[in-house]
Amino acid sequence: MPDFGSRLAAVLSDRGPLCLGIDAHPFLLAQWGLDDSPAGAREFGLAAVEAAAGRVGVVKPQVAFFERHGSAGYSALEDVLAAARESGLLVIADAKRGDIGSTVEAYGQAWLTPGSPLEADALTVVAYQGVGSLGEPLALAREHGKGLFVLAATSNPEAVATQTAVRSSGTTVAAGVVDEVAALTRGSALGSIGVVIGATVALDDYGVSPESLERIPVLAPGFGEQGARLSDLGRLFGSASGGVVANVGRGILRAGRAGLADALSAAAAEARAAA
Repeated sequence: MPDFGSRLAAVLSDRGPLCLGIDAHPFLLAQWGLDDSPAGAREFGLAAVEAAAGRVGVVKPQVAFFERHGSAGYSALEDVLAAARESGLLVIADAKRGDIGSTVEAYGQAWLTPGSPLEADALTVVAYQGVGSLGEPLALAREHGKGLFVLAATSNPEAVATQTAVRSSGTTVAAGVVDEVAALTRGSALGSIGVVIGATVALDDYGVSPESLERIPVLAPGFGEQGARLSDLGRLFGSASGGVVANVGRGILRAGRAGLADALSAAAAEARAAA
């Protein structure tokens, strides 16, 4: 199987940068006329996949909104993940897993192993213990043609003090994560290991430059309801904009089941023009 970076590059070229976050918030389930239940989350997720297929190239189910329903929620998530991948969509499981040793290896096995009930194309991970702590998921991703997105500069205000803190090397924590991830990329093609950088973040404030992001995928939540505009994608990420996965969630999901496909088509065209 081609590596994740190659597959992502092909999707970005063919369908543009837009990614649909499948966020089964209770208020959205209610707006869609669905119960706040595993069955409701499943129906919501499958309808989102149906609208996304052929209109965007990537979806990002937020695991937490399924996990809160326990084992039945995970069963619903398994159906949504399988349907998305069968529809030809690249699937990023937004699980934000992180640990050390055999524990983080097990997380990787759950989400990155072909044939696993939770198989996705990529997984969001946390490197609080250091990017080196992700060695086992990195190895699994490379073995199976999967990807990882490591949190670097998130859009929540609580993270600013930590992520802009200066390390002994003189770089910020966020820039250090970017540099370590970039070092994992081989050659000039888009890598398979990327970073998460909020679209509402000013790169300069975190000591991150567009040039440092040019060969690695960037998962950028924050477009739409959180304030960033798709039309500003190029301005926000500069020379790295070609590798950005621009996530939209609540703002576009508010269009409802009947309006989601048209809303996605319009947003996808706006994102493609801005990349």
